[in-house]
Amino acid sequence: MKKESQEGSFKRELGLLDGTMLVVGSMIGSGIFIVSADIARQVGSAGWLIVIWVLTGLVTMIAAVSYGELSAMFPKSGGQYIYLKEAYNKLIAFLYGWSFFSVMQTGSIAAVGVAFSKFAAYLYEPLSDTNVLWQLQTGRAVNRTPEYFSLNAAQMVSIVTIVFLTYLNSRGVKDSKALQTFLTIIKILSLFGLIVFGFTLGAKAEIWNANWADAWSLKSMNVETGSWMTIGGSVLFAAISASLVGSLFSSDAWNGVTFIAGEIKKPERNVGLSLFLGTFIVSVIYVLANLMYVAVIPMNDIATAKSDRVAVVAAQHIFGNAGTAIIALMIMISTFGCNNGLIMAGARVYYTMAKDGLFFKRAASLNKAGVPAWASWIQCFWASALCLTGNYGALLDFVMIIVMIFYILTILGIFLLRRKMPNAERPYLAFGYPVLPMLYIIFATVFCVSLLITKTSTCGWGVVIMLAGIPVYYLTKQKEITRDLVN
Repeated sequence: MKKESQEGSFKRELGLLDGTMLVVGSMIGSGIFIVSADIARQVGSAGWLIVIWVLTGLVTMIAAVSYGELSAMFPKSGGQYIYLKEAYNKLIAFLYGWSFFSVMQTGSIAAVGVAFSKFAAYLYEPLSDTNVLWQLQTGRAVNRTPEYFSLNAAQMVSIVTIVFLTYLNSRGVKDSKALQTFLTIIKILSLFGLIVFGFTLGAKAEIWNANWADAWSLKSMNVETGSWMTIGGSVLFAAISASLVGSLFSSDAWNGVTFIAGEIKKPERNVGLSLFLGTFIVSVIYVLANLMYVAVIPMNDIATAKSDRVAVVAAQHIFGNAGTAIIALMIMISTFGCNNGLIMAGARVYYTMAKDGLFFKRAASLNKAGVPAWASWIQCFWASALCLTGNYGALLDFVMIIVMIFYILTILGIFLLRRKMPNAERPYLAFGYPVLPMLYIIFATVFCVSLLITKTSTCGWGVVIMLAGIPVYYLTKQKEITRDLVN
């Protein structure tokens, strides 16, 4: 076997700080700056807005500390894919990898790239999506109106950033880890700065008191009329589920550090600690940021923020007109660092799948720098294609249901592996087992069922995409069997 294709050729160059910064940097993208507007429209009060973010933080941390046991048992690259394969079988692991590549990771990379370009356009207007660079007529609609495929400046900026970060990651883990740590530290300091200045310069007692005067009244906004409606019963259940989609998506990608466990020093210790520290730091930042929003912005203005850019409204209250440019720069730094973490982590999953014969064969190789460059470029190609289609935004509506389904299966895997491998070495045990992992499974299951009932048109397609991987898996296996018979 060639040295470059051996698991041992990964270089363990990442420490606890690097792992923690990867978790934090991958989690904090553009969500914290915008999704509170939709949550406010769903639940309509300051108290419930904060409850949603606190609940999200607790749920995320429970999942993260549960993963610590799995990361300590299997301290090698591939993360969740490896855990699912060991707890279940190759089919379940493949469905995860299939969904990860087709929707979850590449769709997230594309979305974060476009978020970067949209805010870059704040600073330099020619980079906006209104600046069409090239257009090709593709046909005519029913009303005979010409249909065009357009390439705009924002799409090009998105693709350029994805290509650049892929190139940087292909050069080795040292450069990408240095950039990740640097950008994440700036991101954390910037967010804390916004929070501190918000409370000290922008907060007003009358706004804070007004927002908390009716803090636990649940109501939903009619977007078309701008009016509020008191909610309860099944409508309340649907509203809370819809609210959690945005906050959970904003808190996702924490498991990226498990994908690169093969490059972390003392992974049986540092991966679990990175998961805990990273999710704790981000959860605290998110709750503080939303408390700052409530102190600075009237609740109705949070719900009706233009393009949902709550942080821009907050910055305008704090810094005046210069606030827009400040937030634009912050989000550009945030999304750039977020994508670096996503790109770094994602390629390791495809590498591990390829080693099992379930992905492109060449993705199973490492380059001279000891990184899966070929897998990185395949990921880059598909993420860039999603940027061009313009349809990737719809994927984000149902990406969370796929993510949560596999989180449920993975944490359930802890229970299965304790029966299946009772004598396996477990340097770290899941905190609060079996109560906390089981609470997570129950919460996530209820959440997924609620989404399927209330958002069938989007979440249903997410499940369809996941299940479409089943015939692909058996087709791949059949090719393997045929090849072995021929040989």
